[in-house]
Amino acid sequence: MTTVYISLGSNLGKPLAQLQGAVRALDNLPSSTVTAVSSAWRSAAVGPGEQPDYLNGVVQLHTALAPRPLLDALQEIENQHGRERIVRWGARTLDLDILLYGQDQIADERLVIPHPRMTQRNFVLYPLLEVAPANLMLPGGEELGTLVGGCPPEDLEKTPFQLTPARWRGDDSRDRP
Repeated sequence: MTTVYISLGSNLGKPLAQLQGAVRALDNLPSSTVTAVSSAWRSAAVGPGEQPDYLNGVVQLHTALAPRPLLDALQEIENQHGRERIVRWGARTLDLDILLYGQDQIADERLVIPHPRMTQRNFVLYPLLEVAPANLMLPGGEELGTLVGGCPPEDLEKTPFQLTPARWRGDDSRDRP
Protein backbone atom coordinates (compact mmCIF):
# COMPACT_ATOMS: atom_id res chain seq x y z
CA MET A 1 0.00 0.00 0.00
CA THR A 2 1.18 3.49 -0.86
CA THR A 3 0.24 6.68 0.97
CA VAL A 4 -1.22 9.15 -1.53
CA TYR A 5 -2.48 12.70 -1.02
CA ILE A 6 -5.29 13.89 -3.27
CA SER A 7 -6.63 17.43 -3.48
CA LEU A 8 -10.34 18.08 -3.97
CA GLY A 9 -11.93 21.24 -5.29
CA SER A 10 -15.39 22.39 -6.39
CA ASN A 11 -17.01 25.71 -7.19
CA LEU A 12 -20.11 24.76 -9.20
CA GLY A 13 -23.37 23.15 -8.17
CA LYS A 14 -23.23 22.13 -4.52
CA PRO A 15 -19.51 22.17 -3.73
CA LEU A 16 -19.72 20.74 -0.21
CA ALA A 17 -21.93 17.86 -1.34
CA GLN A 18 -19.63 17.17 -4.28
CA LEU A 19 -16.54 17.10 -2.10
CA GLN A 20 -18.30 14.78 0.33
CA GLY A 21 -19.35 12.54 -2.56
CA ALA A 22 -15.78 12.47 -3.81
CA VAL A 23 -14.48 11.41 -0.38
CA ARG A 24 -17.06 8.60 -0.36
CA ALA A 25 -16.05 7.52 -3.89
CA LEU A 26 -12.34 7.58 -3.02
CA ASP A 27 -13.01 5.41 0.03
CA ASN A 28 -14.80 2.91 -2.22
CA LEU A 29 -11.96 2.55 -4.75
CA PRO A 30 -10.63 -1.00 -5.02
CA SER A 31 -7.70 -1.83 -2.74
CA SER A 32 -7.92 1.66 -1.20
CA THR A 33 -8.88 3.24 2.10
CA VAL A 34 -9.27 6.89 3.05
CA THR A 35 -7.24 7.30 6.25
CA ALA A 36 -7.49 11.07 6.84
CA VAL A 37 -9.55 13.95 5.47
CA SER A 38 -9.10 17.68 5.94
CA SER A 39 -11.68 20.29 6.68
CA ALA A 40 -13.25 22.10 3.75
CA TRP A 41 -11.43 25.36 2.97
CA ARG A 42 -12.93 28.27 1.03
CA SER A 43 -10.65 30.07 -1.43
CA ALA A 44 -10.89 32.58 -4.24
CA ALA A 45 -10.94 30.99 -7.68
CA VAL A 46 -7.72 30.81 -9.70
CA GLY A 47 -8.48 31.02 -13.37
CA PRO A 48 -10.14 32.96 -16.14
CA GLY A 49 -13.14 35.26 -15.74
CA GLU A 50 -15.44 35.71 -12.76
CA GLN A 51 -15.90 32.46 -10.87
CA PRO A 52 -17.50 31.51 -7.57
CA ASP A 53 -15.19 30.74 -4.66
CA TYR A 54 -13.94 27.18 -4.34
CA LEU A 55 -14.28 24.70 -1.53
CA ASN A 56 -11.08 22.66 -1.25
CA GLY A 57 -9.81 19.77 0.78
CA VAL A 58 -7.18 17.04 0.88
CA VAL A 59 -7.57 13.29 1.40
CA GLN A 60 -4.91 10.88 2.57
CA LEU A 61 -5.48 7.57 0.78
CA HIS A 62 -3.71 4.26 1.29
CA THR A 63 -3.94 2.40 -1.99
CA ALA A 64 -2.56 -0.52 -3.96
CA LEU A 65 -3.56 1.18 -7.21
CA ALA A 66 -0.63 2.27 -9.37
CA PRO A 67 -0.46 5.99 -10.26
CA ARG A 68 -2.01 5.85 -13.75
CA PRO A 69 -4.92 3.54 -12.82
CA LEU A 70 -5.51 5.85 -9.83
CA LEU A 71 -5.58 8.85 -12.19
CA ASP A 72 -8.10 7.02 -14.39
CA ALA A 73 -10.26 6.33 -11.32
CA LEU A 74 -10.09 10.00 -10.24
CA GLN A 75 -11.13 11.18 -13.69
CA GLU A 76 -14.07 8.75 -13.64
CA ILE A 77 -15.17 10.15 -10.25
CA GLU A 78 -14.93 13.67 -11.72
CA ASN A 79 -17.05 12.58 -14.70
CA GLN A 80 -19.66 11.05 -12.39
CA HIS A 81 -19.93 14.47 -10.74
CA GLY A 82 -20.55 16.25 -14.04
CA ARG A 83 -17.01 17.50 -14.67
CA GLU A 84 -16.60 19.16 -18.06
CA ARG A 85 -13.14 19.92 -19.41
CA ILE A 86 -13.84 22.97 -21.55
CA VAL A 87 -11.65 25.81 -20.21
CA ARG A 88 -8.29 25.33 -18.51
CA TRP A 89 -8.63 26.44 -14.86
CA GLY A 90 -12.30 27.15 -15.47
CA ALA A 91 -15.09 26.64 -12.96
CA ARG A 92 -15.82 22.98 -12.23
CA THR A 93 -18.13 20.69 -10.35
CA LEU A 94 -15.22 18.59 -9.11
CA ASP A 95 -11.45 18.61 -9.49
CA LEU A 96 -9.32 15.78 -8.10
CA ASP A 97 -5.53 15.93 -8.34
CA ILE A 98 -2.85 13.53 -7.14
CA LEU A 99 -0.54 15.73 -5.07
CA LEU A 100 1.87 13.08 -3.81
CA TYR A 101 2.19 9.36 -4.49
CA GLY A 102 4.55 8.13 -1.78
CA GLN A 103 7.94 9.56 -2.70
CA ASP A 104 7.48 8.87 -6.41
CA GLN A 105 8.32 11.45 -9.03
CA ILE A 106 6.52 11.08 -12.35
CA ALA A 107 6.48 13.38 -15.35
CA ASP A 108 4.77 12.40 -18.56
CA GLU A 109 2.09 13.84 -20.82
CA ARG A 110 -0.77 12.62 -18.58
CA LEU A 111 0.59 12.82 -15.08
CA VAL A 112 3.04 14.94 -13.08
CA ILE A 113 3.75 13.99 -9.46
CA PRO A 114 4.34 15.83 -7.21
CA HIS A 115 1.64 18.14 -8.50
CA PRO A 116 3.59 20.94 -10.22
CA ARG A 117 1.86 23.91 -8.55
CA MET A 118 1.03 22.50 -5.13
CA THR A 119 3.90 24.27 -3.36
CA GLN A 120 2.55 27.72 -4.31
CA ARG A 121 -1.11 27.12 -3.53
CA ASN A 122 -2.31 27.87 -0.02
CA PHE A 123 -5.62 26.10 -0.77
CA VAL A 124 -3.60 22.90 -1.19
CA LEU A 125 -0.91 23.33 1.47
CA TYR A 126 -3.13 24.27 4.44
CA PRO A 127 -5.56 21.33 4.02
CA LEU A 128 -2.58 19.03 3.33
CA LEU A 129 -1.06 20.11 6.65
CA GLU A 130 -4.26 18.94 8.39
CA VAL A 131 -3.76 15.36 7.18
CA ALA A 132 0.04 15.08 6.88
CA PRO A 133 2.80 15.80 9.38
CA ALA A 134 4.56 19.17 9.16
CA ASN A 135 7.86 17.32 8.75
CA LEU A 136 6.62 15.45 5.66
CA MET A 137 9.41 15.66 3.09
CA LEU A 138 8.20 16.12 -0.44
CA PRO A 139 10.12 14.45 -3.23
CA GLY A 140 12.89 16.91 -3.98
CA GLY A 141 13.55 17.68 -0.31
CA GLU A 142 11.03 20.38 0.61
CA GLU A 143 9.38 20.08 4.03
CA LEU A 144 5.62 20.64 4.21
CA GLY A 145 5.74 22.85 7.32
CA THR A 146 8.35 25.12 5.73
CA LEU A 147 6.25 25.44 2.57
CA VAL A 148 3.15 26.36 4.59
CA GLY A 149 5.15 28.92 6.55
CA GLY A 150 6.15 30.61 3.31
CA CYS A 151 2.66 30.61 1.78
CA PRO A 152 0.37 33.21 3.39
CA PRO A 153 -3.29 32.24 3.93
CA GLU A 154 -4.59 35.24 1.95
CA ASP A 155 -8.11 34.71 0.54
CA LEU A 156 -8.27 31.35 2.36
CA GLU A 157 -10.78 30.48 5.06
CA LYS A 158 -11.14 27.24 7.00
CA THR A 159 -14.83 26.34 7.15
CA PRO A 160 -16.49 24.43 10.00
CA PHE A 161 -17.21 21.52 7.62
CA GLN A 162 -15.24 18.31 8.08
CA LEU A 163 -15.24 15.95 5.10
CA THR A 164 -15.58 12.28 6.06
CA PRO A 165 -16.11 8.89 4.46
CA ALA A 166 -19.53 7.40 5.12
CA ARG A 167 -18.03 4.60 7.26
CA TRP A 168 -16.77 7.20 9.76
CA ARG A 169 -20.41 8.15 10.30
CA GLY A 170 -21.55 4.54 10.69
CA ASP A 171 -22.83 4.24 7.11
CA ASP A 172 -20.33 1.97 5.37
CA SER A 173 -21.95 0.82 2.15
CA ARG A 174 -18.85 -1.29 1.46
CA ASP A 175 -19.97 -3.64 4.27
CA ARG A 176 -23.43 -4.11 2.81
CA PRO A 177 -24.39 -6.84 0.31
